[in-house]
Amino acid sequence: MTEGNPPTTPDGRYMVVRGRLWRMSNPALSQDTRQALVVELMAARRAVQSALRRDDPVARRAARSRVDAAKVALGERGPVWWTDGTPDLNRRLARNTGYADWYAQLATSAAHG
Repeated sequence: MTEGNPPTTPDGRYMVVRGRLWRMSNPALSQDTRQALVVELMAARRAVQSALRRDDPVARRAARSRVDAAKVALGERGPVWWTDGTPDLNRRLARNTGYADWYAQLATSAAHG
């Protein structure tokens, strides 16, 4: 488990950062669509920072709305992109989910690696 490359759950739905699950982008998106959405997400995040520096609450709300829209379009927020009925575990601690055994094994192998 390295900081530069967070582990991904075996089903590809989440990455784990500091023990917490974060939903991955929808793998069904085309590379061009995904790239365009990532570009928009990064621009929106820069707009949030700019609004914060200017202490502009109206611009900040608009920029955060752009961030949210990009993340929903990527599948990282909003309705889940998988279709098997499994609930969303986004932002939950891996050790408190069905991924607990996998995560414990991952941590154990990293400690011995």
